[in-house]
Amino acid sequence: MGTGHFFWVIFYFASLCSASLANNAKINFREKEKKVLDQILGAGKYDARIRPSGINGTENLPTYVYVNMFLRSISKIDDYKMEYSVQLTFREQWTDERLKFDDIQGRLKYLTLTEANRVWMPDLFFSNEKEGHFHNIIMPNVYIRIFPNGSVLYSIRISLTLACPMNLKLYPLDRQICSLRMASYGWTTNDLVFLWKEGDPVQVVKNLHLPRFTLEKFLTDYCNSKTNTGEYSCLKVDLLFKREFSYYLIQIYIPCCMLVIVSWVSFWLDQGAVPARVSLGVTTLLTMATQTSGINASLPPVSYTKAIDVWTGVCLTFVFGALLEFALVNYASRSGSNKANMHKENMKKKRRDLEQASIDAASDLLDTDSNATFAMKPLVRHPGDPLALEKLRQCEVHMQAPKRPNCCKTWLSKFPTRQCSRSKRIDVISRITFPLVFALFNLVYWSTYLFREEEDETF
Repeated sequence: MGTGHFFWVIFYFASLCSASLANNAKINFREKEKKVLDQILGAGKYDARIRPSGINGTENLPTYVYVNMFLRSISKIDDYKMEYSVQLTFREQWTDERLKFDDIQGRLKYLTLTEANRVWMPDLFFSNEKEGHFHNIIMPNVYIRIFPNGSVLYSIRISLTLACPMNLKLYPLDRQICSLRMASYGWTTNDLVFLWKEGDPVQVVKNLHLPRFTLEKFLTDYCNSKTNTGEYSCLKVDLLFKREFSYYLIQIYIPCCMLVIVSWVSFWLDQGAVPARVSLGVTTLLTMATQTSGINASLPPVSYTKAIDVWTGVCLTFVFGALLEFALVNYASRSGSNKANMHKENMKKKRRDLEQASIDAASDLLDTDSNATFAMKPLVRHPGDPLALEKLRQCEVHMQAPKRPNCCKTWLSKFPTRQCSRSKRIDVISRITFPLVFALFNLVYWSTYLFREEEDETF
């Protein structure tokens, strides 16, 4: 056997021996870990019903529990039920002097448990919770780590549906603050105190996506409550959500503007087109009413007026006003036609009377004394004289002419007072008045609610 071959044989046996020693070391290490667990949590050695002592084992001081969390997702924010759903990893950390153990020269960093009932647990609950559940796929998403100095870290993944009282006065230009409140159920502040972990107590997953909201910021605070049974420690985190306006601009505001503008088309139709104008007005009115009812169906029945109520109410008023305008035009057209017919009849009657008077006057002149050598020219003309008729027409035109013409009367003079001219004037005035008033409303509406939104943001 050569020297090289002998060397490889020795190396092979040495490798086997080292692997065997490593496995034995691991086995021994796990055995020591088991012994440590039995030593601190064995039967008759640890009672999970007893609250840990305070700092440095002081019995008179409360147990301090430090809380932090990781927001994994926010699935929905329901305006109608005034609630929101969140999934988070919740962590608590406290010190239990009874759980100290030897770390085997730094080799045993911590012990891991999956059964929460093995150690004492704070009686924390979420005070504004409506529904909640743990996650058990594939295994229960919970662990407890016990460190050599007696520090205990409890971590669990939970999903919660929490109440979120909302103020919808500025809807959909609003911001909402939804809180997450945690408090002790049975231990008073003399025994248990919750504190936010120093540094970064609340973490949020990157690229958090919400369908109609944006998480602008969050604030942590304390909310201790006093009752007749004592004072209880409480923590809260306020989540500030801003509603995304682009969705409502496309789905509500632009369609309402289009319906209002379509209702103005009737001003440009002939007043005689009664079926077209009535069908246009009724269709736009029913469509606007359906749009309004659809918007209110997704919102709770609150006692105050919302910004969207002002918008839909004014748009509905404009559409209804366009329909009433046609009713006024139709009435003015019919009354003007009747007056014109009566005026024509009166003028014809006057003309017949004047012509008859002229004929009678001429016959009277022929019947006078034939011996007269000349006829005196009358100082005052007879009513039947053609010159008198001409002066009468001039006087009528002069009485109808405006005494003080201005720009508005000059523009309206294009529609003289004849048959159906009054109804035409109403249509022409509506073509200008309705768009101007609607534009003024938009200016006041957006300046008011956007300014109030900025005030709320600074607050």
